Amino acid sequence: MDSIRPSPAPSKNKLAKKFQKVIHLKTATKNRSNNAFCLLIPQEKLKCCESQQFEKEEIEDAAKESKNRAAMEAFIAKLFATVSSVKAAYAEIQMAQFPYNGEAIQSADQAVVDELKALSELKHSFLKKQIDASPPHVTLMLAEIQEQQSLMKTYEITMKKMQNEIEGKEAQISSLQRELNEAIQNNKSLEKKINASGSFSILDNVKFSEANSKDFIMVLHYALRSIRNFVKLMIKEMVSANWDVEAAANSIQPEVNFVKKDHKGFAFESFVCREIFSGFNDPGFAVQHENQPWPNGGYQKRLFFFDQFKKVKSVSVLQFLKHNPNSFLGKFLKSKYLQLIHPKMEFSFSGNLNQRKLVNSGEYPETEFFKAFAEMGRRVWLLHCLAFSFDHEVSIFQVKKNCRFSEVYMESVTDDIFTAADGDFRVVFTVVPGFKVGQTVVQSQVYLSPARSAANS
Repeated sequence: MDSIRPSPAPSKNKLAKKFQKVIHLKTATKNRSNNAFCLLIPQEKLKCCESQQFEKEEIEDAAKESKNRAAMEAFIAKLFATVSSVKAAYAEIQMAQFPYNGEAIQSADQAVVDELKALSELKHSFLKKQIDASPPHVTLMLAEIQEQQSLMKTYEITMKKMQNEIEGKEAQISSLQRELNEAIQNNKSLEKKINASGSFSILDNVKFSEANSKDFIMVLHYALRSIRNFVKLMIKEMVSANWDVEAAANSIQPEVNFVKKDHKGFAFESFVCREIFSGFNDPGFAVQHENQPWPNGGYQKRLFFFDQFKKVKSVSVLQFLKHNPNSFLGKFLKSKYLQLIHPKMEFSFSGNLNQRKLVNSGEYPETEFFKAFAEMGRRVWLLHCLAFSFDHEVSIFQVKKNCRFSEVYMESVTDDIFTAADGDFRVVFTVVPGFKVGQTVVQSQVYLSPARSAANS
């Protein structure tokens, strides 16, 4: 029997070869897996991909920021539009109150409540960061429309309010115009009564023991009204006689640039006032008297002039002159007429010198021109007599040309000078003299111009 032989062991060389194969295979596979990215994608291409990814993120961020900005702008526009709506609704409430309109007030009040609710909703949306509920361009457009509508409504309300104010002012002007016309008619009626009877009831209130500066100012204004009436009549006669009124005004006040054409009348008024008030500080008004008719004593002198005041305060001047041709008033009027009315002027007005001859002979004509002059003279004589009946001194003063304007001593005959220019003003000429009644200053009336114009004239 054959002996059993063990099977031969595998060859060492075969095992070594298989193991080496396996090791080589794993190594090769590992090397391929580690070097696969570098082999397939170059470094430049890798950088390019990274840059594209960064730019894409930047674009997305910019788009998001732009969207948020647009949403915020739309929200703010909507906020302002709502505020404009509140203002318009509040303006409607105010409009409905004057005149009162209950339904309009209720409607406007509800509109204010609605708009305030809308503002509250916008506030909550902002706090919750829910401001992009609708597309921004749509919100912007709607907000613009809402704001324009609110502005139009506000303008309409303002126009209505202004129209109501205009109508109210027009009604007030009409009322004042009627009152003015009535006052003018009353003044004309009183003037007729004064001319007819010579009475002037206000002068009856002047008492010897109570006479003061207020009485003086009242009689001064009374005299100035007659002076201006005479000046108007004189200019009217000049025009009728074909005088060059502008040249005549320039001869009285040369080198004066009048702001308005009708201001030339102030030149004639200044001439008349200068002549008629000349000698005012003298008890006899610079009129020659044979003997001094008034007492020297203070009290008796005052009483004498107040008696003269009472004699002529309530008379028709021509009637008084007929019966008292040699009275103090008659002598005063004769002196002032010959002084103020030049023979050439009288001749050009009437074609002769008859009035002058009558006055010079102690008679008094009854022409319209002399009546106006005599009434002016009577009132100035009244003022003079009242001044010398005071227990304190009364003096007259004139303001020199180019003096600086002072509100204490002067008042302007025109108010438009202050609106036309600002700053320093100078006196061009005195129209009406001023007076000092004791410690009281009665302002002179002056024609003004800005300092530069006065310096150049």
